[in-house]
Formats: sequence, C-alpha cells, structure tokens
Amino acid sequence: MNRKLYEKTVRFFKENKIAHAVLVFTYKILPNIVFVAYPIMLVVEFFILGFCWEWFKLVLIPLFTLIVATMMRLVINEQRPYEKYGIESVFGKKTEGNSMPSRHTVSAVVIAMTFLYVNVPIGIIMLVAAFLIILSRVQAGAHYMRDVIVGLIIGLGAGQLLWVI
Repeated sequence: MNRKLYEKTVRFFKENKIAHAVLVFTYKILPNIVFVAYPIMLVVEFFILGFCWEWFKLVLIPLFTLIVATMMRLVINEQRPYEKYGIESVFGKKTEGNSMPSRHTVSAVVIAMTFLYVNVPIGIIMLVAAFLIILSRVQAGAHYMRDVIVGLIIGLGAGQLLWVI
C-alpha cells in the first residue's frame, strides 16, 4: 500500500459510517469472538478426549505458533503503514513497529485450522472469519498486505501440523 492509497483508504473508512461500522466489527469484535471461541472449544474437546496427545496438540500448536510469530515481529520490527506515512490510522492506533507478521492473522488462521481439524463445518466458518480479520487489518491501516500474507502462511503451515503430528 502506497501513501496515496493509504490516505484514500483511511479517509473512506472515517467518512463512511456504514463502512466504518463494518470495519469496527471485523477489526475489533470478530477477533474477540474467534479468540473467545477457541478456549471454549478446548474445554469441550477436553471433556470429549480427556488429557491426551490429541487434545494437547490443540493447545500446543497455536501456542507455539503465537510465540514464534511474536519473536519474528521483535526481530523484523517493521514499521506500520501509519508510522511510515505519518497519517493517523482509522482507529488511531499508536503501536510502533512489530508490523510483520500480523499476529491477529497468525492467531485467527491457526485457530481456524484447529477448529477445522476438530469440526469441519465450524472450521470453515472460522476460516471465513479469519479471512475477514485479515482484510480488516489492511483496511484499517494496521498492516501492509505482506504482513498479513506472511501471517496467513505461518497460520496455515502451523495448522497443517495438526494432521501431521
């Protein structure tokens, strides 16, 4: 995203109330729904599976994926679009650096993959939710497209481990 496109995107979401409301839902509310649904699924699966390797990997793979993504962000420490261009983001975000990869993307995707492993229909719904979260991270100006693409690759790759391990 270049400066001109970033300015245009921010202005669109700040001036258009309906688009802003949709972005609020996908950027702020939807991630919370996904992140609350995940521990609920873990509890349900614990009662179904008990404390076994099958359940334990539902916890460990997303956890280690988040740790790896966080460490990558600290090492790479890329600027966010609003930092680079000196323009306020749609939601007035002030965080500096740590743009790549997007942790929201990594988390949403690996959680969606975990749901897909446990229950295909719910997993598909979660993948759609993850895709909306990914789009919102770029539209809100919190991340560049490359940040969410790298996050998507990490989340999908880690999620594949559920079927391999």
